[in-house]
Amino acid sequence: MNNLLSFYSGSPFTVTSSANSLLLPGSTQTADQIKPSVAKTGGAGKGQSFFDPFAFAPVTDARFGTAALNSIRGPGVANWDFGLFREFAMRERWKLQFRAEAFNFSNTPHFANPGANRSNLSLNPDGSVRDLGGFTEITSTINLARDGIDERQFRVGLRLSF
Repeated sequence: MNNLLSFYSGSPFTVTSSANSLLLPGSTQTADQIKPSVAKTGGAGKGQSFFDPFAFAPVTDARFGTAALNSIRGPGVANWDFGLFREFAMRERWKLQFRAEAFNFSNTPHFANPGANRSNLSLNPDGSVRDLGGFTEITSTINLARDGIDERQFRVGLRLSF
């Protein structure tokens, strides 16, 4: 029997804003962080915020924003690969090995970082959210370098050695 467990925190990312006011071609504009800390809500999917969208504001002046680079971490990853092997002696020199393997045994999704451009957020006149426009929304998954396939997979095999 063997196991491979992977648990790690998400990758860092920077909250950005439209660079139109920056007047500096080729530069990335960070947003203004207006709350001292950013609360993570953990939402994953269209219309659900992963972090507080009101913690940041777009920059409208010719200056860089106040948000620190790579100040927020995306969703973490939990993965469990499991294998079971058994070898049977058939004759003196012949052996048969049974193998059963499961990749992503718990079928846990591995989410990518949420959208990070504050300028995509649309607000109603009363200050409530009209449309997140991808900001703070997780809309895709990542793969763990297994040929782009990340759903649960089972593999069964027999090996004859002589």
